[in-house]
Amino acid sequence: MKIFAISDLHLSSASNKPMDIFGAGWENHFQKIKDDWQSKVGEDDAVLISGDISWGITLEEGLADLNALKGLSGKKVFIRGNHDFWWNGITKLRSLAPDDTFYFLQNDCVKFGNIVIVGSRGWTCPGSNDFTPDDEKLYRREAERFKLCFAQADKIKEEGDRLIAMIHYPPFSPKSPDTEFTKLFESNGVEKVVFGHIHGSTYFPFRTQRNGVEYVLASCDKTDFALQRIL
Repeated sequence: MKIFAISDLHLSSASNKPMDIFGAGWENHFQKIKDDWQSKVGEDDAVLISGDISWGITLEEGLADLNALKGLSGKKVFIRGNHDFWWNGITKLRSLAPDDTFYFLQNDCVKFGNIVIVGSRGWTCPGSNDFTPDDEKLYRREAERFKLCFAQADKIKEEGDRLIAMIHYPPFSPKSPDTEFTKLFESNGVEKVVFGHIHGSTYFPFRTQRNGVEYVLASCDKTDFALQRIL
């Protein structure tokens, strides 16, 4: 099994939010992603999608964009991003999945073979621009949610299993490289962390190793709309 990652698809099958308003590079971006996906991903592989999947507001609009991914090869593992307003109620969402290749993580985990994947949204980290006391509260709440993820993972992990974490927001900032998130990833033996949220000319390390953990930025415009292989 190969594991790939991509993030921030920002699909709009049922809403009028074309991404090419952000630059010519976004023109036909979903077709670029699909072409690359089909050239790389086999039926036994998995693709991790770290949030901001759809511009939809209602669940029905979000499902329209999920259905646009139906038929693409491999398992598809999703977490919620800050723009995924359509994602409302994990039990209902799982019951409406387009098919059995769709997996939705919300403060929990999934296991494929010897690979355990945990996922939660995360939040802006200390040291980020305009970080406020309200952000501090949400940041600490999201760290607690990752503790729930790892508690669930501990129930299904076996010796020799590999651990991957999905988070939407960057789990650290250039001014604050050590955060509650990075501490949890390190203490729980996470091998790879996939994140998104960062776009355009905003600088952020694309792939970086810190204290035994590799962090991979997978926002699709940062990867030239290509999936990144992480395992």
